[in-house]
Parts: sequence; structure tokens; C-alpha cells
Amino acid sequence: LRKRPAGPRPAGREGNRAHGMALPVQERNDRSMPPSVQDLIQIRFLRFLVVGGINTLFGYSVYALLLFLNVHYSLAAVVATILGILFNFKTTGRIVFNSRDNRLLVKFVGVYAFLCLVNILVLKLFDGFQVDLYLAGFIMLLPMALFGYFLNKMFVFTA
Repeated sequence: LRKRPAGPRPAGREGNRAHGMALPVQERNDRSMPPSVQDLIQIRFLRFLVVGGINTLFGYSVYALLLFLNVHYSLAAVVATILGILFNFKTTGRIVFNSRDNRLLVKFVGVYAFLCLVNILVLKLFDGFQVDLYLAGFIMLLPMALFGYFLNKMFVFTA
């Protein structure tokens, strides 16, 4: 049980949120009001974007650091993907798909192995056109993140 802070309790929707209480279903489903932050958090795709942004920043930072250290782009992509998987599994599973099932890790790794292969192939295409590999990695961020969400939703976190 959580302790309620001392003092008077504010009334209305904000009062409920300030104390961490869930809103009544009928109030939450009232679409005549503009969506609130609480309502937006309930949207899975928005959670995906926020978590994906954090995960992407982590993965791209590892990739860019390895390129800076003169690691070949394919190895940099593999290492960034492996480290990203460990970080992403928990954040994506828990925050986006409300799953704590560690048995899904094998499927999750399979999805990311496939994503890594696709990413390397596209980076190779960019390299063939002599596109800067930092830029190529950056260009691939959004398409790979969206593809990853789709694959995770369809094959990993299906419940």
C-alpha cells in the first residue's frame, strides 16, 4: 500500500493523477476532453516511440563509438545490436508490451538478429553508393525502429 501525502487532496482529474490513482473508466474514455498525459501513456505506440527513442539512442551511440574507434561498420552494427538487445528486451517488454516473460528472450533475439542482418545489408548498399556511414546509420534509425516494432508485435509479444 502506498501512503497518501499529508494535506488536502486536490479535486478532479488532476487530483487523482497526482496521487497515482487510476481514473474511473468512464472518465478516461470521455473523448470530448483533450487527451491528457495519463491518456497518452496508455497508447502503446506512444510508449513505443519514447522507449524506442531511448533504445535507439543507446544503440546508435554504441554504433557511432565503434565507428569512431575504426571498427568495420558490419561489426559495429553487430555489437551495437547485441548490446541493444540486452537493454531493449526489458524496456520494450515491460514498458511497451506490459510483459515480464523472460521466456520471450529467444524470440526477441531472433527478431533482432533478423533486423541486424537487414541493417547490415542496407548499410552495405549505402556504402556502395559512398554514403557517409554515420549518415547511413542515422537514416536507418526510424525505418529499423518501425520494422522492429512491427516484428515484435507480430512474433514476440503476441498476447
